[in-house]
Amino acid sequence: MSSSFAERKSVILDLLMEESSVNVSELAKRLNVTVVTARADLAALEEEGLLVRTHGGAVPARHTKIMERMRAEQGVKRAIAKVAAAKVEDGDTIIISAGTTTALIAKYLLGKRGVHIVTNNTLVLTYARTNPQLRVTLVGGEFRPEEEGVVGPLALKAIDQFYVSKAFIGIDGASVKQGFTAHFVESADLVRKMAEQADQVIAITDSSKFGKPGFARILPFDGVDVLVTDNKLTKEFEIEMTSAGVRIVKS
Repeated sequence: MSSSFAERKSVILDLLMEESSVNVSELAKRLNVTVVTARADLAALEEEGLLVRTHGGAVPARHTKIMERMRAEQGVKRAIAKVAAAKVEDGDTIIISAGTTTALIAKYLLGKRGVHIVTNNTLVLTYARTNPQLRVTLVGGEFRPEEEGVVGPLALKAIDQFYVSKAFIGIDGASVKQGFTAHFVESADLVRKMAEQADQVIAITDSSKFGKPGFARILPFDGVDVLVTDNKLTKEFEIEMTSAGVRIVKS
């Protein structure tokens, strides 16, 4: 087994998804490393919010679907989140919707002062709790583990109480016909409400979501002011977004 942490990380997460837990001693043998190294690997993955250490081992920190999404396109997501976070100014009140990429915005707000985050994204807490300069309001409602988000009538009612400078919204899909979409109606309703409560609406997503519409419509393209994405967005969608008055920012 290679001593590369990236390769060991992949093996550890695969084991967690298959077996729901890992034992440090057995893991060390599987990876052909010392117990000390295996513990250090688990500590590093816990820091990333991917697992929770237990006595003698670890268990997954999230629902299987969320774990898969957190592992996918990590470098691309981090780059997009950094660009989005740079748009937050000291003293801003912002909304962050559920999503693995949107959650990373909180991670990259280090150094910003007086920022107040309103969110239904429970992953935000993983990163925000280490930054004392952030104030977080987590809305109530029904917790959906496969999204790490809170939805439902209570969440909608809570969001209606806030008015913010920027809303950072995640999407599950996008198409020319449907615009931005989500997999669930409840999620689409909440993200649409978030957009209504903001001066500026910023959609953040990797380009793989385009051309793959979800079940429920969130907003037409012209309902968003800025799109932060990677450099693989197709020319077709660039033209559609620009025609709709959306400013495209690439990471």
